[in-house]
Amino acid sequence: MWNGLIRNTLLGTRGADIRREARTVGTGGNGVPRLRLSPLPHALRVGALLAYLVGSAGALAESALFSPRFDGDPQWFRRSIVLPKGPRTEILPTSTFQPASGAGNTGFDSSGKRKAKGKDKSKAGEKVPLPSRYGSPEGNPLAPTRLAVPRLPIGVERKGASPYYVGPEIIITELPVRRRVLPDEAPFDPTGIQVGAFNFKPAIELTGGYDTNPARTQNATPSWYSVVAPELKFNSNWDRHEFTGDLRGSYYTYEELPSQNRPNVDSKLTGRVDVTRDTRIDLETKFLIGTDNPGSPNIQAGLARLPIFTTWGGTAGLGHRFNRFDIATKGGAERTVYQDSTFTDGTTASNEDRNYNRYNLQLRGSYEVSPATKPFMEVGTDRRVHDLDVDFSGLRRNSVGGYVKAGTTFEFTRIITGDIAVGWLERHYEDPTLQKLAGLTIDGSLTWVASALTTAKLIATTRADESRVFGVSGVFTREVTLQIDHAFRRWLLATFKVLYGNDDYVGSNRDDNRYSVSAAITYKLTRDLWLKSEYRHEWLRSSEPGSNYNADVFLVGLRAQR
Repeated sequence: MWNGLIRNTLLGTRGADIRREARTVGTGGNGVPRLRLSPLPHALRVGALLAYLVGSAGALAESALFSPRFDGDPQWFRRSIVLPKGPRTEILPTSTFQPASGAGNTGFDSSGKRKAKGKDKSKAGEKVPLPSRYGSPEGNPLAPTRLAVPRLPIGVERKGASPYYVGPEIIITELPVRRRVLPDEAPFDPTGIQVGAFNFKPAIELTGGYDTNPARTQNATPSWYSVVAPELKFNSNWDRHEFTGDLRGSYYTYEELPSQNRPNVDSKLTGRVDVTRDTRIDLETKFLIGTDNPGSPNIQAGLARLPIFTTWGGTAGLGHRFNRFDIATKGGAERTVYQDSTFTDGTTASNEDRNYNRYNLQLRGSYEVSPATKPFMEVGTDRRVHDLDVDFSGLRRNSVGGYVKAGTTFEFTRIITGDIAVGWLERHYEDPTLQKLAGLTIDGSLTWVASALTTAKLIATTRADESRVFGVSGVFTREVTLQIDHAFRRWLLATFKVLYGNDDYVGSNRDDNRYSVSAAITYKLTRDLWLKSEYRHEWLRSSEPGSNYNADVFLVGLRAQR
């Protein structure tokens, strides 16, 4: 284009301004024509050409400076962005959108094609999306469709393998609602020591006090005293079967009255063997050490120390459950042995006539009306055989006894719970001069939860004990105890207790009424250490002259447990 322009400018296309002069160069009249231009037209043409060239360069510079060019023009952007290529990435196909011919970079469409009608204008209030800065969605090099897709790093070259990596499915589950931790209802109770499948709860109490009448006689002699009382409880944590133990012991030491020093042991082991889901074997053993209660007519006068008796034995039973009906039977045997009596003058006396064996058998049936109500009926019999057929008083004290009782367990809205049984007891002796022992029996316990801090408990018991008093068949004993516990704080517990007991010496006119009122407070320092104190007033009113007494007991102790 530029060559043609220069040629036309310099030579001229119309021939009006061109002069040709022919000269003959050489001989023979043959000459070579030569083009010759006049100087003035030549200068004018050269100047016009230079002016045109200068104007074209300025127009191009001005057009490039003020031309409308978008920063995100796809054609401009593609010249500056080079996407990487490699075995781990793959570029998706680019858009087929191309501007029309002659549009330049202004967006003008010179193709003359009919454009599709646009969508209706947005309604009032609707947000109209802003136009893309790239001119079209496909022009965005960072759009999701143009990003690199990673492939599976392992096995991508395997034939038939998927070229895309599919990650593991992520399951987002809702976090569980954190529940509020309930406060410990017994923050100061012992937790025990876990050994294998057993939980052991050892404890020991060290008590010191003052007793105004340790011997419980009409002529009182006060004395300071101390008590050491260890104990151990344990239970198994098996899925089936059960084995529990309750071992308690104590020893009383009086400074002014050593004759009243005495031990006390009450130990019991129980076990249950689950033969089947409904059949079980019940086992129990016991071991007792004690003396006659102070003030008892069984105690001889002038003793240097109280004679100690020992009782040991066990029972075995079989129980079966027929749906809601449960029936159980058990039998057992035990032996009681007394030490010889030692008097203050150094003499001794045998208590062999008090030694005896006891054999018992009982049958119990119950029906579960509801989980809280379970009526039952129980019958039992026992036989007592002494080592000596005739005691030192000339009486034959071997006997046979039996009882029957009926009752139920109950629960009223979990505020009042307990059990009660009413029955009849009889005991017949081989010696015809000994009167039959018989009477109404009431056994049970009632617990009333008055509030979260106050609990009241009522306990009733009935039993028949042996006696060595001449002409007395036995002692028919009934006791009723009312105990109220109130927690001022979780660590401060107050206990108020009232006891009434009646001892009926069958075969004689003696009838004793025993009373006791006590108040105690327990300060729980920690789970392992408690501080205890108690005041107790006891008195007895008897139909036998010279047997009444009064006693006041003060004590303070420390209990260590685990």
